Amino acid sequence: PYIPGLLSFRESPLTLAACQRLNTAPDLILVDGQGIAHPRGLGLASHLGILFDLPTIGCAKKRLVGTYRMPGEKKGSMVPLMGVDNRQIGMVVRTRDRVKPVFVSPGHRISVATAAALILQLTGCYRLPEVTRQAHHHVNRMRQDWLAAHPFRQG
Repeated sequence: PYIPGLLSFRESPLTLAACQRLNTAPDLILVDGQGIAHPRGLGLASHLGILFDLPTIGCAKKRLVGTYRMPGEKKGSMVPLMGVDNRQIGMVVRTRDRVKPVFVSPGHRISVATAAALILQLTGCYRLPEVTRQAHHHVNRMRQDWLAAHPFRQG
């Protein structure tokens, strides 16, 4: 089950297995979750970045920790996400005009500024980066297909 702050323990094993099957090593890992903007400073993006020694970015729909003021209403507006020790742990980024912002935090081997800039480059017409949006879409379709094929296992 999803338990806030422990996403990495649910998602990492499957992500590790999938990445080990890749024929080409990725240049970057982007996750729908947190990097260092995490209660323990080590979210899913940080875990995967350390395990693969690759640059990783967490781009989440909700804030787990930190304080911020709301960014401007225009796409590209961003403000720092500050941790308890007054250290910047991420960026709150508006990816579409007048739409809720996303919470971007570096996981490993990438700066806050570069992570935020990449998220803006990877975001098209929707709030979320296109790669994670497409991943959600495909997983939901696979889940629906599986449930249709196994009607007695629902619930």
